[in-house]
Amino acid sequence: MTATTLDAWGATGRWADVGGPVHYADFGGPGDGADAPRIVLVHGLGGSHLDWMLVGRRLARHARVLAPDLVGFGRTPPAGRSASIRSNAALLDRFVRDVAGGPALLVGNSMGGMISLLTAAAHPRTVTGVVGVDAVVPLIPSARVEPVIATGFGVLAVPGLGERVLARNQARTTPSGLVRGVLNLVAADPSRVPRELVDAFVDLSTERAGGEGLERAYLQATRSLLGVLARPRWYRRRLASITAPVMLLTGDRDRLVPHGGAQRLAARHPEWKLVTYPDVGHVPQLEVPEDVVRSVLDWIAEREERGAA
Repeated sequence: MTATTLDAWGATGRWADVGGPVHYADFGGPGDGADAPRIVLVHGLGGSHLDWMLVGRRLARHARVLAPDLVGFGRTPPAGRSASIRSNAALLDRFVRDVAGGPALLVGNSMGGMISLLTAAAHPRTVTGVVGVDAVVPLIPSARVEPVIATGFGVLAVPGLGERVLARNQARTTPSGLVRGVLNLVAADPSRVPRELVDAFVDLSTERAGGEGLERAYLQATRSLLGVLARPRWYRRRLASITAPVMLLTGDRDRLVPHGGAQRLAARHPEWKLVTYPDVGHVPQLEVPEDVVRSVLDWIAEREERGAA
Protein backbone atom coordinates (compact mmCIF):
# COMPACT_ATOMS: atom_id res chain seq x y z
CA MET A 1 0.00 0.00 0.00
CA THR A 2 1.21 3.50 -0.78
CA ALA A 3 2.26 6.10 1.76
CA THR A 4 0.17 9.21 2.31
CA THR A 5 1.40 12.63 3.36
CA LEU A 6 0.65 14.40 6.60
CA ASP A 7 3.11 17.17 5.76
CA ALA A 8 1.44 19.85 7.85
CA TRP A 9 2.42 17.92 10.97
CA GLY A 10 5.75 16.49 9.88
CA ALA A 11 4.46 12.94 9.41
CA THR A 12 3.91 10.38 6.69
CA GLY A 13 1.05 7.91 6.61
CA ARG A 14 2.28 4.36 6.06
CA TRP A 15 0.90 0.82 6.04
CA ALA A 16 2.16 -2.41 7.58
CA ASP A 17 0.94 -5.98 7.70
CA VAL A 18 0.32 -6.77 11.37
CA GLY A 19 -1.98 -9.76 11.05
CA GLY A 20 -3.75 -7.62 8.46
CA PRO A 21 -3.39 -4.04 7.21
CA VAL A 22 -2.52 -1.42 9.83
CA HIS A 23 -2.20 2.28 9.03
CA TYR A 24 0.18 4.43 11.05
CA ALA A 25 1.69 7.90 11.08
CA ASP A 26 5.48 7.95 10.94
CA PHE A 27 7.01 11.11 12.44
CA GLY A 28 10.56 9.89 11.87
CA GLY A 29 13.24 10.49 14.47
CA PRO A 30 16.95 11.00 15.08
CA GLY A 31 17.93 7.43 14.24
CA ASP A 32 16.67 3.92 13.57
CA GLY A 33 19.43 1.71 14.92
CA ALA A 34 18.95 -1.12 17.38
CA ASP A 35 19.64 1.22 20.30
CA ALA A 36 17.60 4.17 19.03
CA PRO A 37 14.81 5.27 21.41
CA ARG A 38 11.28 4.58 20.19
CA ILE A 39 7.92 6.08 21.13
CA VAL A 40 4.60 4.61 20.02
CA LEU A 41 1.51 6.82 20.44
CA VAL A 42 -1.80 4.99 21.02
CA HIS A 43 -5.13 6.74 20.46
CA GLY A 44 -8.35 6.31 22.41
CA LEU A 45 -11.86 5.08 21.64
CA GLY A 46 -13.08 6.68 18.42
CA GLY A 47 -9.68 8.26 17.85
CA SER A 48 -6.90 7.84 15.31
CA HIS A 49 -3.35 8.83 14.43
CA LEU A 50 -4.63 12.41 14.08
CA ASP A 51 -4.96 12.63 17.85
CA TRP A 52 -1.15 12.90 18.04
CA MET A 53 -0.41 15.43 15.30
CA LEU A 54 0.38 18.25 17.74
CA VAL A 55 2.97 16.29 19.73
CA GLY A 56 4.46 13.75 17.33
CA ARG A 57 6.91 16.01 15.51
CA ARG A 58 8.16 17.55 18.76
CA LEU A 59 8.78 14.11 20.30
CA ALA A 60 10.48 12.94 17.10
CA ARG A 61 13.36 15.30 17.81
CA HIS A 62 14.33 12.86 20.55
CA ALA A 63 13.07 9.42 19.43
CA ARG A 64 11.61 7.48 16.52
CA VAL A 65 7.86 8.18 16.81
CA LEU A 66 5.00 6.15 15.31
CA ALA A 67 1.24 6.45 15.83
CA PRO A 68 -0.78 3.42 14.69
CA ASP A 69 -4.50 3.26 14.04
CA LEU A 70 -5.92 0.38 16.09
CA VAL A 71 -8.19 -2.21 14.50
CA GLY A 72 -11.40 -0.57 13.27
CA PHE A 73 -10.19 3.00 13.91
CA GLY A 74 -8.65 5.67 11.75
CA ARG A 75 -7.72 4.06 8.44
CA THR A 76 -7.10 0.55 9.81
CA PRO A 77 -9.97 -1.71 8.65
CA PRO A 78 -11.31 -4.53 10.83
CA ALA A 79 -10.42 -7.05 8.10
CA GLY A 80 -11.96 -9.86 10.13
CA ARG A 81 -10.01 -8.97 13.29
CA SER A 82 -11.33 -8.26 16.77
CA ALA A 83 -11.30 -4.68 18.12
CA SER A 84 -11.35 -5.84 21.75
CA ILE A 85 -8.95 -4.47 24.32
CA ARG A 86 -7.07 -7.76 24.56
CA SER A 87 -6.77 -8.13 20.78
CA ASN A 88 -5.55 -4.57 20.29
CA ALA A 89 -3.02 -5.06 23.10
CA ALA A 90 -1.68 -8.08 21.21
CA LEU A 91 -1.63 -6.03 18.00
CA LEU A 92 0.26 -3.23 19.78
CA ASP A 93 2.87 -5.68 21.03
CA ARG A 94 3.41 -7.03 17.53
CA PHE A 95 3.45 -3.52 16.04
CA VAL A 96 6.22 -2.47 18.42
CA ARG A 97 8.28 -5.55 17.62
CA ASP A 98 7.70 -5.80 13.87
CA VAL A 99 7.19 -2.18 12.78
CA ALA A 100 8.87 0.02 15.40
CA GLY A 101 11.71 -2.47 15.50
CA GLY A 102 12.22 -2.90 19.21
CA PRO A 103 11.05 -2.02 22.71
CA ALA A 104 9.28 1.33 22.95
CA LEU A 105 7.84 3.87 25.32
CA LEU A 106 4.06 3.63 24.96
CA VAL A 107 2.10 6.88 25.24
CA GLY A 108 -1.61 6.09 25.30
CA ASN A 109 -4.67 8.30 25.64
CA SER A 110 -7.93 7.06 27.22
CA MET A 111 -8.61 3.55 25.88
CA GLY A 112 -5.13 3.67 24.35
CA GLY A 113 -3.78 4.24 27.86
CA MET A 114 -5.60 1.13 29.10
CA ILE A 115 -4.26 -0.87 26.15
CA SER A 116 -0.73 0.44 26.75
CA LEU A 117 -0.84 -0.48 30.44
CA LEU A 118 -2.15 -3.96 29.70
CA THR A 119 0.48 -4.42 26.99
CA ALA A 120 3.16 -3.52 29.53
CA ALA A 121 1.73 -6.10 31.92
CA ALA A 122 1.45 -8.89 29.34
CA HIS A 123 4.55 -8.14 27.24
CA PRO A 124 7.19 -6.52 29.48
CA ARG A 125 10.01 -7.04 26.99
CA THR A 126 8.18 -4.86 24.46
CA VAL A 127 7.77 -1.85 26.73
CA THR A 128 10.40 0.52 28.15
CA GLY A 129 7.77 2.66 29.90
CA VAL A 130 4.16 3.81 29.78
CA VAL A 131 2.69 7.29 29.77
CA GLY A 132 -1.06 7.14 30.39
CA VAL A 133 -2.70 10.34 29.12
CA ASP A 134 -6.06 10.39 30.90
CA ALA A 135 -5.86 6.61 30.63
CA VAL A 136 -8.96 4.59 31.49
CA VAL A 137 -8.06 3.24 34.93
CA PRO A 138 -10.12 1.49 37.62
CA LEU A 139 -12.95 3.68 38.86
CA ILE A 140 -13.26 4.61 42.51
CA PRO A 141 -16.58 4.35 44.39
CA SER A 142 -16.79 8.09 44.99
CA ALA A 143 -16.23 8.96 41.33
CA ARG A 144 -19.07 10.96 39.79
CA VAL A 145 -19.74 10.26 36.13
CA GLU A 146 -22.12 12.68 34.43
CA PRO A 147 -25.52 11.00 33.93
CA VAL A 148 -25.59 11.69 30.18
CA ILE A 149 -22.19 10.01 29.76
CA ALA A 150 -23.05 7.04 31.97
CA THR A 151 -26.36 6.58 30.14
CA GLY A 152 -24.71 6.84 26.74
CA PHE A 153 -22.16 4.13 27.46
CA GLY A 154 -24.79 2.03 29.21
CA VAL A 155 -26.94 2.04 26.09
CA LEU A 156 -24.03 1.05 23.87
CA ALA A 157 -23.29 -1.89 26.18
CA VAL A 158 -26.68 -3.52 25.49
CA PRO A 159 -26.59 -5.92 22.50
CA GLY A 160 -29.09 -4.92 19.85
CA LEU A 161 -29.96 -1.61 21.46
CA GLY A 162 -26.42 -0.29 21.09
CA GLU A 163 -26.38 -1.15 17.39
CA ARG A 164 -29.68 0.61 16.74
CA VAL A 165 -28.78 3.74 18.70
CA LEU A 166 -25.33 4.05 17.12
CA ALA A 167 -26.71 3.62 13.61
CA ARG A 168 -29.47 6.17 14.27
CA ASN A 169 -27.07 8.73 15.69
CA GLN A 170 -24.65 8.37 12.82
CA ALA A 171 -27.45 8.70 10.27
CA ARG A 172 -28.60 11.94 11.88
CA THR A 173 -25.16 13.51 12.30
CA THR A 174 -22.84 14.96 9.66
CA PRO A 175 -19.08 14.31 9.91
CA SER A 176 -18.62 17.94 10.92
CA GLY A 177 -21.30 17.67 13.59
CA LEU A 178 -19.80 14.44 14.88
CA VAL A 179 -16.36 16.00 15.27
CA ARG A 180 -17.73 19.09 16.98
CA GLY A 181 -19.75 16.95 19.37
CA VAL A 182 -16.76 14.80 20.29
CA LEU A 183 -14.48 17.80 20.85
CA ASN A 184 -17.10 19.44 23.06
CA LEU A 185 -17.15 16.27 25.15
CA VAL A 186 -13.44 15.56 25.45
CA ALA A 187 -11.92 19.05 25.59
CA ALA A 188 -12.37 21.58 28.38
CA ASP A 189 -11.83 24.27 25.74
CA PRO A 190 -12.33 23.00 22.16
CA SER A 191 -11.08 26.32 20.75
CA ARG A 192 -7.56 25.27 21.73
CA VAL A 193 -7.56 22.68 18.93
CA PRO A 194 -6.21 24.26 15.71
CA ARG A 195 -8.75 24.76 12.93
CA GLU A 196 -6.64 22.85 10.40
CA LEU A 197 -6.58 19.81 12.67
CA VAL A 198 -10.35 20.00 13.20
CA ASP A 199 -10.70 20.02 9.41
CA ALA A 200 -8.50 16.92 9.21
CA PHE A 201 -10.73 15.18 11.77
CA VAL A 202 -13.77 16.03 9.63
CA ASP A 203 -12.07 14.75 6.45
CA LEU A 204 -11.20 11.44 8.13
CA SER A 205 -14.73 11.13 9.54
CA THR A 206 -16.09 11.67 6.02
CA GLU A 207 -13.68 9.07 4.64
CA ARG A 208 -14.82 6.53 7.22
CA ALA A 209 -18.57 7.10 6.75
CA GLY A 210 -20.27 3.85 5.80
CA GLY A 211 -17.08 1.82 6.08
CA GLU A 212 -17.66 -1.91 6.41
CA GLY A 213 -17.54 -3.25 9.94
CA LEU A 214 -16.61 0.06 11.61
CA GLU A 215 -19.74 0.34 13.77
CA ARG A 216 -19.25 -3.22 14.94
CA ALA A 217 -15.60 -2.53 15.78
CA TYR A 218 -16.53 0.58 17.79
CA LEU A 219 -19.13 -1.32 19.79
CA GLN A 220 -16.79 -4.25 20.29
CA ALA A 221 -14.08 -1.95 21.65
CA THR A 222 -16.57 -0.07 23.85
CA ARG A 223 -18.01 -3.24 25.36
CA SER A 224 -14.58 -4.72 25.88
CA LEU A 225 -13.42 -1.55 27.68
CA LEU A 226 -16.48 -1.61 29.92
CA GLY A 227 -15.82 -5.29 30.56
CA VAL A 228 -12.36 -4.50 31.89
CA LEU A 229 -13.79 -1.79 34.17
CA ALA A 230 -16.36 -4.29 35.42
CA ARG A 231 -13.48 -6.43 36.72
CA PRO A 232 -11.57 -3.89 38.86
CA ARG A 233 -9.72 -6.49 40.93
CA TRP A 234 -8.44 -8.23 37.80
CA TYR A 235 -7.44 -4.89 36.29
CA ARG A 236 -5.63 -3.77 39.44
CA ARG A 237 -3.71 -7.07 39.57
CA ARG A 238 -2.58 -6.56 36.00
CA LEU A 239 -1.48 -3.01 36.78
CA ALA A 240 0.39 -4.21 39.88
CA SER A 241 2.38 -6.63 37.71
CA ILE A 242 3.84 -3.88 35.51
CA THR A 243 7.60 -3.63 35.92
CA ALA A 244 8.19 -0.77 33.49
CA PRO A 245 8.19 2.86 34.70
CA VAL A 246 4.78 4.56 34.50
CA MET A 247 3.67 8.18 34.40
CA LEU A 248 0.05 9.31 34.45
CA LEU A 249 -0.93 12.63 32.86
CA THR A 250 -4.43 13.85 33.63
CA GLY A 251 -6.61 16.90 33.08
CA ASP A 252 -8.54 18.03 36.13
CA ARG A 253 -11.64 18.76 33.99
CA ASP A 254 -11.83 15.33 32.37
CA ARG A 255 -15.53 14.43 32.00
CA LEU A 256 -14.94 10.85 30.81
CA VAL A 257 -12.32 9.51 33.23
CA PRO A 258 -12.74 11.05 36.69
CA HIS A 259 -9.50 12.60 37.90
CA GLY A 260 -9.74 10.78 41.23
CA GLY A 261 -9.05 7.43 39.59
CA ALA A 262 -5.56 8.50 38.51
CA GLN A 263 -4.90 9.98 41.96
CA ARG A 264 -5.93 6.76 43.69
CA LEU A 265 -3.87 4.65 41.31
CA ALA A 266 -0.79 6.82 41.80
CA ALA A 267 -1.23 6.52 45.58
CA ARG A 268 -1.28 2.72 45.20
CA HIS A 269 1.93 2.90 43.15
CA PRO A 270 4.18 5.54 44.72
CA GLU A 271 6.92 4.68 42.23
CA TRP A 272 4.67 6.01 39.45
CA LYS A 273 4.60 9.70 38.59
CA LEU A 274 1.39 11.75 38.40
CA VAL A 275 1.10 15.07 36.55
CA THR A 276 -2.14 17.07 36.62
CA TYR A 277 -2.98 19.81 34.13
CA PRO A 278 -5.38 22.46 35.46
CA ASP A 279 -8.37 23.48 33.34
CA VAL A 280 -7.74 20.66 30.84
CA GLY A 281 -10.08 17.88 29.75
CA HIS A 282 -9.69 14.34 28.45
CA VAL A 283 -7.23 15.06 25.63
CA PRO A 284 -4.25 17.07 26.96
CA GLN A 285 -2.27 16.23 23.81
CA LEU A 286 -4.77 18.35 21.85
CA GLU A 287 -5.37 21.10 24.40
CA VAL A 288 -1.90 21.64 25.88
CA PRO A 289 0.48 19.74 23.55
CA GLU A 290 3.56 21.72 24.62
CA ASP A 291 2.93 20.75 28.25
CA VAL A 292 2.52 17.07 27.33
CA VAL A 293 5.76 17.05 25.33
CA ARG A 294 7.59 18.76 28.17
CA SER A 295 6.22 16.29 30.72
CA VAL A 296 7.26 13.28 28.62
CA LEU A 297 10.74 14.57 27.79
CA ASP A 298 11.43 15.71 31.35
CA TRP A 299 10.36 12.29 32.65
CA ILE A 300 12.61 10.52 30.15
CA ALA A 301 15.52 12.77 31.19
CA GLU A 302 14.87 12.08 34.87
CA ARG A 303 14.94 8.34 34.28
CA GLU A 304 18.15 8.59 32.24
CA GLU A 305 19.82 10.62 34.99
CA ARG A 306 18.82 8.06 37.63
CA GLY A 307 20.12 5.27 35.41
CA ALA A 308 23.46 7.00 34.98
CA ALA A 309 23.85 7.76 38.68
